[in-house]
Amino acid sequence: MKVTNHEVPENVIGEAVNVLKELFSMPTEEITKEANASGWVYMGSTTFAVKGAHLWRDNIKHPCHPLEECLQNWPRKPIRYRDVMSAYIREIRRLGTRILDLISEGLGLENGYLERISRVQFMTASNYPPCPDPTLALGLLKHLDHSLITILFQGNAEGLQVFKDGKWIGVEVVPNSFLVNIGTQLEIISNGKLRSAEHRVVTNSEEARTAIATFINPSPDSIIEPAQTLVNQSNPPLYPPLSFKDFVIASKAFGPYTNSIQNGLPSKNYA
Repeated sequence: MKVTNHEVPENVIGEAVNVLKELFSMPTEEITKEANASGWVYMGSTTFAVKGAHLWRDNIKHPCHPLEECLQNWPRKPIRYRDVMSAYIREIRRLGTRILDLISEGLGLENGYLERISRVQFMTASNYPPCPDPTLALGLLKHLDHSLITILFQGNAEGLQVFKDGKWIGVEVVPNSFLVNIGTQLEIISNGKLRSAEHRVVTNSEEARTAIATFINPSPDSIIEPAQTLVNQSNPPLYPPLSFKDFVIASKAFGPYTNSIQNGLPSKNYA
């Protein structure tokens, strides 16, 4: 769903995008050295291929909770990165809390039901450079988000696609808006009333795009199951109870690096 009139200051979004562009414009060797020293993840478009497909993007990932502790291991360059991105994450947390409260209300759950188990667990930002031949590469393979919700700033150009009715449909970019994806954990809590949509990212040959995805996940030890108020004899639970951490391991939610999770998050090797 698209979110406008969200009260996240436009300058906070703009500064976040600008500082990420500065980071991605640094020499690859410098970014890699910085990532290895600080403990965050960097993958470049010239080296990253998975499942037989080349991914045409530069990408960084780092945890965001607890914020004051995590930011000590965020990129040190550009120098203003930590200040700018921590301001962005605080705004996203406020927005996420409001969205989760509205979803709780819409599902008929008690006030604060979803917010109590949630945290802004990690952020991933991607630079999608113009691709000489978009038929030979993807920006990101098809997947589901294993979050409660994911708050995505799409950037200035289209690229995100959602799989619906047997075909891939492009998602329109609305300036200064966010896209909220329903994650698999919210699908479970809603007992299937809300569905997580499979999505992917395609490339284009003309325009670069910078996107920021912030994943609001359950805390690792939270037991995720259909909410009791949403199940009864005629509407039995469709999913077994499982802690979020155990779900991540059982479903291999983070691919080959799933077993190297720390506190419900993939380690620095997460791809």
